[in-house]
Amino acid sequence: MQLVKTGPKRYEDYRELMDIETGLQLEYYAKRLSGKRIAMVNATSYGGGVAEILHSLVPLVRDLGLEIDWWVLEGSNEFFTVTKIIHNCLQGQGETLTPEARALYLRYNEQNAAAIKDWDYDFVVIHDPQPAALIRHRNDGGRAKWIWRCHIDTSTPDPECWDFIYQYIKDYDACIFTMSDFVKENESLPGLTIFTPSIDPLSPKNRALEKEKVEEIVSRFGVDVGRPLITQISRFDPWKDPLGVIDVYRIVKKDFPSVQLALVGSMATDDPEGWDYLYRTLRKAGEDYDIKVVTNVNGVSGLEVNAFQSASSVVIQKSIREGFGLTVSEALWKRVPVVGGNIGGIRHQIDDGINGYLVETVEECADRVLTLLRNATLAAEMGEAGREKVRQNFLITTNILNYLRLFDSLHGQEEAIKQR
Repeated sequence: MQLVKTGPKRYEDYRELMDIETGLQLEYYAKRLSGKRIAMVNATSYGGGVAEILHSLVPLVRDLGLEIDWWVLEGSNEFFTVTKIIHNCLQGQGETLTPEARALYLRYNEQNAAAIKDWDYDFVVIHDPQPAALIRHRNDGGRAKWIWRCHIDTSTPDPECWDFIYQYIKDYDACIFTMSDFVKENESLPGLTIFTPSIDPLSPKNRALEKEKVEEIVSRFGVDVGRPLITQISRFDPWKDPLGVIDVYRIVKKDFPSVQLALVGSMATDDPEGWDYLYRTLRKAGEDYDIKVVTNVNGVSGLEVNAFQSASSVVIQKSIREGFGLTVSEALWKRVPVVGGNIGGIRHQIDDGINGYLVETVEECADRVLTLLRNATLAAEMGEAGREKVRQNFLITTNILNYLRLFDSLHGQEEAIKQR
């Protein structure tokens, strides 16, 4: 395992964006947990929402006065191919997890656990299925509280795959899901807790940019800033349906020929399948020069994503399955209305007809995009509503508060047991 280094962040910089009550509670729980040590563990330090959250959450928790480390799994391409199969199976896609694949998964979990000689932590948060089996190799003497944070929809998983992962999940002290709907029906999970992920409003991806800067950045990628742009920001993944987004664009273009489409994504180390889907997307785009397909490989970082979202008339998140979809909140924070798949965590962020639209089909998505392109006043009103929705519900400070409350609750249970 590798220890991730993060840049500094100042909690004080976030005060004006929070409600007073949120700030008071954050400081209260930080004092109660003073001296406790926290570990966050996930599969990659870049590419994807979990890594993005941790790049902000970890330094902010430190600035609140708590000790926190962030560890990332080390694994081969073969290992991450297996964990992608597990990810897909848990979201309901029928794939076979062979005995060989299971053995490979367990071997890498054991090797990564051995890399940390001393689990000297009070709270260990394991993100998603890739490192779930680490708990079987803990060497903390039972001192730490272990928490499994699931960012995906496991409501209808492949039964065999779920049984394989559940044998490790049941050993945790608590499990966090984004929505209660994502929890397998009638499943007994320890310390079940529900809260959403979040965005960092002051990160390069979300801070306010001058109009001139936005235009200069997107122009580098061939966007004509004098014409309307629709954008989807996501991994190249079948669940995100980039091919369907191209179908939406082609319908819209028939009635709105000046429109452009940008598909912007990150290629993550824990997603080998992403390259195949990127190539499929490029083949479908063909020689339409109004479709811009760009990734972190050709110069896209958080700043460029910010510029694409800020330059867009409409942002699409046409997911077929979605844990949460942070890109929805990112766009809403920039006052851009979003047309999203009526699925998963997207439904928590978009109030249909208020700050965007929820859709089921390509045709419905195209119709809603056209509505917003034709009515700038409506789009602006939805954008304002979207920003306030995010400010109240989906900022990084609220996410930290939810973690600290859970840690305090688990610590309180431990103290109660000791006093018996």
